[in-house]
Amino acid sequence: MCGIVGYIGKREAYQILIQGLHRLEYRGYDSSGVAMISNDGQLNIYKSKGKVEALEHYAANKDLSGNIGIAHTRWATHGEPNDTNAHPHVSQSKRLALVHNGTIENYSVLKEALLNNGYSFVSETDTEVAVQLIDYIMQTKGCSLFDAVVAATKKIVGAYAIAIIDKENPNEIIAARQSSPLVIGVGENEYFLASDATPIIEYTNKVVYVEDGQIARIHNESGLHLFDTTKNESTINITELQMTIDQLEKGGYDHFMQKEIFEQPKSLADCIAGRISSDGRKIVLSGVIENKDKFINARRVILAACGTSWHAALIGKRLIEDFCRIPAEVVYASEFRYSNPVIGVGDILIALSQSGETADTLAAIELAKSNGAFVYGICNVIGSSIPRATHSGTYIHVGPEIGVASTKAFTGQVTVLAMLSLLVGRMKDTVSEQTATQVAKDLIRVPSLIKDIFKKTQEIQDLAKTFTYAHNCLYLGRGYNYPSALEGALKLKEISYVHAEGYPAAEMKHGTIALIDNDMPTVVIAIKDNVYDKTVNNIQQVKSRNGRVLAIVTEGDTIVADLADVVIEVPEISECLTPLLTAIPLQLLAYYIAVNKGRNVDQPRNLAKAVTVE
Repeated sequence: MCGIVGYIGKREAYQILIQGLHRLEYRGYDSSGVAMISNDGQLNIYKSKGKVEALEHYAANKDLSGNIGIAHTRWATHGEPNDTNAHPHVSQSKRLALVHNGTIENYSVLKEALLNNGYSFVSETDTEVAVQLIDYIMQTKGCSLFDAVVAATKKIVGAYAIAIIDKENPNEIIAARQSSPLVIGVGENEYFLASDATPIIEYTNKVVYVEDGQIARIHNESGLHLFDTTKNESTINITELQMTIDQLEKGGYDHFMQKEIFEQPKSLADCIAGRISSDGRKIVLSGVIENKDKFINARRVILAACGTSWHAALIGKRLIEDFCRIPAEVVYASEFRYSNPVIGVGDILIALSQSGETADTLAAIELAKSNGAFVYGICNVIGSSIPRATHSGTYIHVGPEIGVASTKAFTGQVTVLAMLSLLVGRMKDTVSEQTATQVAKDLIRVPSLIKDIFKKTQEIQDLAKTFTYAHNCLYLGRGYNYPSALEGALKLKEISYVHAEGYPAAEMKHGTIALIDNDMPTVVIAIKDNVYDKTVNNIQQVKSRNGRVLAIVTEGDTIVADLADVVIEVPEISECLTPLLTAIPLQLLAYYIAVNKGRNVDQPRNLAKAVTVE
């Protein structure tokens, strides 16, 4: 969950590294640091607790010269956030500096062995063990840095992406990857390293995705070479990035999250483009069509995900069961891998992840594949690990999502799941052409309907002021919008630090109703659906206990409007697509409450965007 940046070429490295850290700050931000080999051959390392701007302030009057360097922004796993535990870490010989993303599971064993061989440690991190191990191998075997890294990768157990420089060889960066993302940008006689492509796009659109078990040797003169752990050279496959630098800027918005909420009409239009015919009669998802028999004959679908993607998966379960009549279940990827699951040939695992790098989801994929299941990925980031690990899949194409709290990726995942379910349902003839066409036509309408909801932004912003005082909130929903309630509560928790609980509205009376009073607002999603009358009853139960109710209702609703303290209307649409509309006011409400509380909306405490560790 950390961000790695590296550069080697003819330019001054420092500004490239710092700018790259800012681009990757969403991946981890409790400390940061840079290591550069200066023009006079010194290894300069500058580290600071806190945001990247703290590092800039600390380094302002230091020697920042040099054309080679590595940098890192950290999300702590081993050791508290402080200057000492910040990366890069330096070897005892003072010639090597290393940055690392991931976790080294056997670090304590390696550390004890190194202590017995005269090494001492200054940090609490597992990462320092890696740099000392590489140093030890170089010193005892008299080998090159490259050979030492190859040897070290055979001793290290865990997930890692590392980049390392040697002040005695200022023309080379060595990097390696195992279960943690690493990408190399290819420029004109210069190379860029990063945990994802966001720091690279402003310099080059040509990248190489480092695969598991590969070691990269990047030299100023001989260029880029990739090897496996037996030192056999690998073919280099260069990919052209589709993103633009404008997508990584705020574009006049106060926060990336705000921008990404308001991008949803465009992002969902992009997600649908070319996939649904204008009359709604045809849906094209090549990953499904090319594997038609797998979907038609599937005995079961398992959706594996974490966080917001898990909420999208809950909606996907209902879509698949409603339209495809295939049994479906939703699992936390983090639990799936340890649950001794019954899965095999004939099952489909659908893996959902915004970043495409979620460690637990990747582990679930490998487990499912090893048991013979067909694995389908739904991701946002092109070229990320999950699309490369799955048998097939669909990109949601909503553009880069920088804000840690997911917004447009959630609606993009739900949109893809809706298209997939309709397509498979028509293949199986388990949904009528008339129903499928109507839902598909409604999907096409979603971007314009979201624009209509945005007309209520000022109303929601004003409403947020009255909810800012709350210390606890309850979110209730039923049917397709029970997951929407979970997601609304998660958004509030993530960015405002207000405790919020999502709950099935009917289950409230089995315990949660004890919490309801005038001090705890209740947000109820009460759109016109097949359980609308039941939800109205649930609202009455809240009101009879002096609860304050904010209701999300269908336009023109008068029944709930008379019961609730305040309502926010959303347009009418096919019931299965209502989560795409109810998500918008819930996102806006959480956003404005967080702003009113003065929170760091884009980088909430303790969270990171790409969860690449367990």
